Amino acid sequence: MKKPEAVATVKRRRDAALAAIVGQIPYIKFLNVSFDRHGDELTATMAYHDDLIGNPMLPALHGGATASFLEVTAIVGLTWVSQWEQIEQGELDLEALQGGAISLPKTIDFTVDYLRSGLPRDAYARAVVNRSGRRYASVHVEGWQDNRDRLFAQATGHFLMPDQDAKRT
Repeated sequence: MKKPEAVATVKRRRDAALAAIVGQIPYIKFLNVSFDRHGDELTATMAYHDDLIGNPMLPALHGGATASFLEVTAIVGLTWVSQWEQIEQGELDLEALQGGAISLPKTIDFTVDYLRSGLPRDAYARAVVNRSGRRYASVHVEGWQDNRDRLFAQATGHFLMPDQDAKRT
């Protein structure tokens, strides 16, 4: 029987995989988005800054910033879920991850429902993968600010999955 890995080793591998996924999307840095990992669940946080305001009279978050936040949450969440088994089994080379070894899904379409104005404060989001196959995936994302039960935006996206066979050759 295989000896269980040390908790620190597993956490280090998970953190490295998440950093590699996030590092492939430069816009995440501009939006000031970070991801908190609790086991296999990710929560995205878009830290507020003045550049995110679209309507200074209200003030309200820009709709494009909101949509981008939800879309990157969906992409990172989908990639995280689709790579979870390889991450957990230690099949991903951590050094190769930093070089972009994880291919990201491509957006086919992305529909955002703006439920209320985004206030000038931090926003949070979680993605749920509704369906993920070899070629196609469907993801739902919910965004909130102060209260998880009072969403300010939600979105549904469809994604083309990376060709797994091409990565192995």
